[in-house]
Amino acid sequence: MIILLDQDGVLADFEHAFIDAWRARHPDIPPVAFEDRKSFYIRQDYAPELRGMAEAIYTAPGFIRDLPPVPGALDAIKELLALGMDVRICSSPLSQFENCVAEKYLWVEKHLGREATNRLILTKDKTLVHGHLLIDDKPLIEGAVKPRWKHILFDAPYNREVSDRPRISWQNWRNVLAGELYTADE
Repeated sequence: MIILLDQDGVLADFEHAFIDAWRARHPDIPPVAFEDRKSFYIRQDYAPELRGMAEAIYTAPGFIRDLPPVPGALDAIKELLALGMDVRICSSPLSQFENCVAEKYLWVEKHLGREATNRLILTKDKTLVHGHLLIDDKPLIEGAVKPRWKHILFDAPYNREVSDRPRISWQNWRNVLAGELYTADE
């Protein structure tokens, strides 16, 4: 079974690192709290006059590279690999890709080893990637084709209105995936 894992927000803790960086750069302007997020795109949760400031944080050199792992993510990957799953990281680079693309590779190398960079797929259209399951925090993934993978939604405040697909976190992943793995064997 091929399991595709999104990187930002699923493996790499984009959200909390952004809040920390915002506080460091703009101590006089409170950041939007993670639990108050409504949009998948972080800049959309800020007033128009603050959006450039938000973008400057996540496009800055080193931001993606230095993201901490989401708690539990690295252990889950190791366990899935030990179970014989074909685990790939499937990530969409930012449109401002100048730092992002290389830093996604550097993040994977730092946290999972150089060999794991061979399992990193960067694409703006995840529907074109073959897999059985895609674990992603983006509520709606559209592209050129109807995907062959099943979208399992990684839980986040900005996607909680979605109720038509399985929801996962690194606290409940074994229970959620157990049902999916059993179904895949039928």
